[in-house]
Amino acid sequence: MQKIKKFSLLLVAFVVLMGCNDKNKEDHSAHQDVESTYYTCSMDPQIKEDKPGKCPICHMELTPMKKDNSASNEIALSDQQIKLGNITTQNIEESNSSLEENYTGVLTINQEQIKTISARAMGRIEKLYFKTEGDYVKKNQAIYQLYSEDIAIAKQDYFAASKQLTMPGDFGKNAKNMLQAAKQKLLFYGLSNAQIESIKGNSQISPYTTFYSTYSGYISEIAATEGSYIMEGGAIIKLAALSTLWLETQVNVNYAKSLKIGQSATVSFTDYPAKEIKAKISFINPEINPDSRLLLIRMEIANANLFLKPGMQAVAKLAQSNKKGLFIPTDAVIRDENATYIWVEKSHGIFENVMVETGVEVNGMIEIKSDLDSTKKVVVSGAYAINSEYIFRKGSDPMAGMKM
Repeated sequence: MQKIKKFSLLLVAFVVLMGCNDKNKEDHSAHQDVESTYYTCSMDPQIKEDKPGKCPICHMELTPMKKDNSASNEIALSDQQIKLGNITTQNIEESNSSLEENYTGVLTINQEQIKTISARAMGRIEKLYFKTEGDYVKKNQAIYQLYSEDIAIAKQDYFAASKQLTMPGDFGKNAKNMLQAAKQKLLFYGLSNAQIESIKGNSQISPYTTFYSTYSGYISEIAATEGSYIMEGGAIIKLAALSTLWLETQVNVNYAKSLKIGQSATVSFTDYPAKEIKAKISFINPEINPDSRLLLIRMEIANANLFLKPGMQAVAKLAQSNKKGLFIPTDAVIRDENATYIWVEKSHGIFENVMVETGVEVNGMIEIKSDLDSTKKVVVSGAYAINSEYIFRKGSDPMAGMKM
């Protein structure tokens, strides 16, 4: 009897224990379900509560949300969040695009058309016939007058040799060689044939010599002053022909990768809005500006009628036709100090960030040069909304600690 009683007590205790265990499992499961859900406001997503109720800001009913247990570089969004964030996607596929970009620059003097008039002998500048930059100088116009003892001696030698030519015998023969040597020296000093011939008829040799321009052009620089001494080879003035000008502009490094010497451009001018001319790239600077990360390119602009002036603003339109690649809106790319990345949709409502390399950026579109999984879709609008929600939920930037 006592054994039966003892067994009955053990059976009752076992049943009670099993009931408690089942209840604990139910309570734990319910507790886990509560822990995996939070309540937020669709208008004020920063509000997060652990129980239902109304938003303390706009007083709308809070919406239950599952807590984000996705991978570290993923985020799960509800249909309502996708709609409110204006998040749209497109298939990952290449396309042919005609890219066009405008770059502003300034017309400058073509440095290859600058001619320097320099002193051919040492001396003192007695007179400058042009003293203003921008003046136009015609070929054979007087430029400066020089006092030079070296030229005066050469003139005297030429005059003496010319007189000695009429002397008989060896004197006459030697004079011919002396005359030729003296003439060559005067030509070396820059005197014209007419100036040299005039020496024969002047018994008084002047130490002053006037020099004339051998070019036509606009004065771009006056390097000497009246009364100053100048060494042989010293610059007097610089003349620039304006029949062609340079247009220099800075281009984005990514865009410049596909540019080449001889590529055509359409150039328009702020001062002549109705006029457009064709030009070609004549120079691409091999050095990138370290501050702006831009590259200087130069185009040669025809200016036959001289209606264009150095200093005018111009716009160069550079086009690349039929460029194949993946292009998405520039705003779809997230840039920070650690990396450049985009968001792609793995499956409905599940988004992950992917580090990418970008290429040409033009007309609000940017080229993605990295290989992407074609089974996924790339986010083309609302990328910053996803990014903000990611940082809000997980407390860090998606690419924190990453380097390109």
